[in-house]
Amino acid sequence: MRTTDPHHGRLAPWRPALGRSPRVLVIVALLLEIVSYPGAAAPNSPAEPITVGSKKFTESVILGEMLASLIAATGYPVTHRSGLGGTRILWGALLAGEIDLYPEYSGTLIREILADEPVDSPEGLRAALTARGLRMSAPLGFQNTYAVAVPEALADRLGLKRI
Repeated sequence: MRTTDPHHGRLAPWRPALGRSPRVLVIVALLLEIVSYPGAAAPNSPAEPITVGSKKFTESVILGEMLASLIAATGYPVTHRSGLGGTRILWGALLAGEIDLYPEYSGTLIREILADEPVDSPEGLRAALTARGLRMSAPLGFQNTYAVAVPEALADRLGLKRI
């Protein structure tokens, strides 16, 4: 069962945390991976909806929709709160129990959320999240690397060979 968000995706920062423990937690990606909290309800049990959050950019919203659809297909009730904001807003909502999961890049977790910790590998990230009661899935297969393209004539004129 899919439900819509009465707040149109916005968090209510004045609202106290929901008095429940988050079930499924972050989706992370070194390549984008899923992180979850133990204790999800059985598919046919009466349960509060699993709340998927997403950041305020298209890729995150699409991934959030995909996750909500996959969760709904298993029989769990699910709500997608799309376009909530940036990394810190979603991480805070996750820890407060306002959302149960969201798509995130592992590099963002390593360099922003866990910046003060010696995390330098997927295994290290998994351990850091496990220490917080989170579980991470296998990579979803996305890579967030960049390339610079210039016309060949410009590269020749400027002597560009590599970055």
